[in-house]
Amino acid sequence: MGEGKLLWLLTLTIFFHVRSLHGNSEGRLASPSNSCFVDDDEECDATIRGFNGSIVGFPGSLFRPLPSRGVFNVEDYGAKGDGTDDSQAFGEAWRAACNSSSSAVLLVPENNKYILKPVAFSGPCRAHVTVMIKGTLEASSNRSDWNVDNIRHWILFDGARNLVVGGGGTVDGNGDVWWQHSCKRNTSLALFFNSCKNLVVEDLVVKDSQQMHVAFRRCTNVKASKLTISAPESSPNTDGIHVSGTKSILIEDTIIETGDDCISIVSGSRRVIATRIVCGPGHGIRSGCHLTQALLLLDLVTSIGSLGANNTRAHVSKVLVDKVILKGTTNGVRIKTWQGGHGYAKRIIFQNVFMHDVQNPIIINQNYCDSRIPCREQTSAVAVSRVLYRNIKGTSASELAMEFNCSRSHPCRHIVLQEIELVGDGGGPATSFCRHFKWEEIGKIIPAPCA
Repeated sequence: MGEGKLLWLLTLTIFFHVRSLHGNSEGRLASPSNSCFVDDDEECDATIRGFNGSIVGFPGSLFRPLPSRGVFNVEDYGAKGDGTDDSQAFGEAWRAACNSSSSAVLLVPENNKYILKPVAFSGPCRAHVTVMIKGTLEASSNRSDWNVDNIRHWILFDGARNLVVGGGGTVDGNGDVWWQHSCKRNTSLALFFNSCKNLVVEDLVVKDSQQMHVAFRRCTNVKASKLTISAPESSPNTDGIHVSGTKSILIEDTIIETGDDCISIVSGSRRVIATRIVCGPGHGIRSGCHLTQALLLLDLVTSIGSLGANNTRAHVSKVLVDKVILKGTTNGVRIKTWQGGHGYAKRIIFQNVFMHDVQNPIIINQNYCDSRIPCREQTSAVAVSRVLYRNIKGTSASELAMEFNCSRSHPCRHIVLQEIELVGDGGGPATSFCRHFKWEEIGKIIPAPCA
């Protein structure tokens, strides 16, 4: 890990340790706001005061070491690690491990680099499986190995249960082969987890994906931790972690430096926690090869964004972003929805965020329009409500530090600003913009909202 990353991690530790010693000046939200972040049938205190890992509900057995009776080394199935294609050997090793009647380890030895074409590891398996990546997995650079018309993944884990993927190795998407041509030529996701349940992804370096680096789709009970994700700032659409239709996911202790969103959270996702994240640089804004699905994108770490595209319905709720450092990103914490969409983005908390030189620190945009021709104003919109911004501090690279551009027909409601201090680069004053925006403020708010 370089000196720059160590410095930012040290800053993160000191910043949040100080906050934990002194606490917020207000302690908790004023009583009118307590009920704003939960439905009547949910516990308020768990969301406002707690909203921690317990809300995710991971089964404890998944995170305890399991006795392994079988180790399935990919080299025993023909993998050579000599620059030739090892896809078939990996497939055979997976099938053997997956069919084991007792817990199994699929081992990728260290000090070797294994070339893989697009490969799918399908479940469910008969018992717990741990994929221990010690060496390096590298995507094939031969463009003829990719059927770009229908392949949406490089490494796919599909339908797995009780799966751990880790080991301290490297997953190299070899993306520069595709970036120099067009992001439309290969839209593959490097590590793609589809319909998995009770999943741990930890202690990996994931770099230079064709597009998104790590994606979770329709998964349940996920822990992603101790990941280092990187790609050049100029690389197109290389989101760090993408969460779609996933319930109960914890993302923690991760460093992300890519060409797009550090973490994007899209429709159908619920009970999402992202904590102790260092993010940046990155573009933050989706550009080039857009997905057409309904997104709610959490841009910085976090973009909750592009919800309601093409008049679709989108739902995102119970999201907590906590203890984050953003440096040099295009956006900070953003909620972005398309005009004409339906559904909601609600019960979202952004807290303990430190920003340095962030172009657009705080944004809600219910009027997103990705068109050269101005979009006409529409009457329907994805409703945005029950959003808390608490203890967000740092510097804005632009004069406008807070922008709340909400819908005329469905204004942003129950937005709480608590202990915000955003100044211009060099300590100069910053400004805010509000449109159809209803808020409460607690404590010191800089810049003044809607001034």
